[in-house]
Amino acid sequence: MHTKVKAVKMLIGGEWVHSNQTFEVVDPQNDRPIASVPLGSSKDMLIAIEKAEEAYMKTAVWPTHERIRVLSEAANYMKENAEDFARTVASEGSKTINEARGEVKRAIQTIQISAEEARRINGETINFDQNEGSENRVGYHYRFPVGVVGAITPFNDPLNLVAHKVGPAIAAGNAIVVKPASVTPLSALMLAEAFVHAGLPDGFLSVVTGSGREIGETLVTHPSVKVLSFTGGPDAGKKISEQAGPKKVSMELGSNSPVIVLNDANLNDAVQSCVSGAFSAVGQNCIGVQRIYVQKDVYARFLDTFISRTSELKVGDKMDELTDVGPMINEREAKRVESWVNEALMKGAKIHTGGKREGSFYYPTVLSDVPKTAKIAYEEIFGPVVLITPVANLHEAIERSNDVDYGLQAGIFTSDINHAFHAIKGLNVGGVMINDSSDYRIDAMPFGGVKGSGIGREGVRYAIESMTEPKVVCFRLQENLL
Repeated sequence: MHTKVKAVKMLIGGEWVHSNQTFEVVDPQNDRPIASVPLGSSKDMLIAIEKAEEAYMKTAVWPTHERIRVLSEAANYMKENAEDFARTVASEGSKTINEARGEVKRAIQTIQISAEEARRINGETINFDQNEGSENRVGYHYRFPVGVVGAITPFNDPLNLVAHKVGPAIAAGNAIVVKPASVTPLSALMLAEAFVHAGLPDGFLSVVTGSGREIGETLVTHPSVKVLSFTGGPDAGKKISEQAGPKKVSMELGSNSPVIVLNDANLNDAVQSCVSGAFSAVGQNCIGVQRIYVQKDVYARFLDTFISRTSELKVGDKMDELTDVGPMINEREAKRVESWVNEALMKGAKIHTGGKREGSFYYPTVLSDVPKTAKIAYEEIFGPVVLITPVANLHEAIERSNDVDYGLQAGIFTSDINHAFHAIKGLNVGGVMINDSSDYRIDAMPFGGVKGSGIGREGVRYAIESMTEPKVVCFRLQENLL
């Protein structure tokens, strides 16, 4: 019997609209259709951008207290419907129900932090009299919103990464148009519902669903879109940079995150953190642990314990609360990971556990002896595979860690503060986690990387900075009034 799937609408300029064409969102666990979503066109995207600009231009004054109220009420709505949000995140994506609940909790926090940061968008006075001849000038600078923000978001955190763009944009007083990942648009649409319920003025948020090729370029190239915020792969990021031209672009483009484990580390703690960091969200995490460099004296013990812990992980139904690892986002991605592992094995790598694929499920996999020439050693795996390599010392570990074209976050396990500081200085990344795996993050910190990992920083306060511009105000006072 064919079950009719739920038809959802997209939000354009304050109105929930259908489209002549639709596409199905499927549960990657079983390919079961869960919703029919509008296949937005370039025309739909143009309308969304025009409505956003119109809403921004018409709102001469949008007081800070109103923005705080809207963000706070949206966060409250999310709290009240947290389980529905979690089930949506888990159904359309790869996360287990427990991981999805964690993401919802973080997304609520991201919106709450946005409300708090809205009251802190301050400028400062400028001492113009530091310049000879400017003794009769006084002034300040303040930050003003850019107008319309364009956001393109990925599938792996389908709610919180949208919240990281929408929250700061609204806090700053901007309108925002979001193009969510085609495989996971339902979470973004639910977030839009929260903002509509909170009384966000029409036009300040649109969520246009559909193909990136069809609607993405319109969003990227439209002259009314002043700032672009993109999270996704490096190839798409490069294309967007070329299309965007001189406009302000903020990008988080993934990583190949290293963790260093030294002889003086607490090994059990290191193993536990790294197993979680490598395999949560099925490894589909831009700061997930991909490469672990272990000092030779403790390598064998670390590897054995890591293999043992990995083998205990339960792979299966993501809605089961006892499941640790669910499916990848689709079978194509699972096949890609399988092919990368096979290439490494052909080049001499050893497999210790995993290496098995069942449809879109790929089992947590531990490799050693991976040659530097294997694709899996220098590209972002974005799957449940970790490479464990012995090193002679901290110097070699840092050198190997830096030997890729990514630099988002890294971790180091050590009980020696000098080793920690040496790693902090030497690792060419945007964040170093001491006695934690590379995948630790809170939503208030500046998050981003160097090299091929992106441009700019996310994290509410830092996103607000990129979505606003400073304006200098200078008064020249009449001499006879001084």
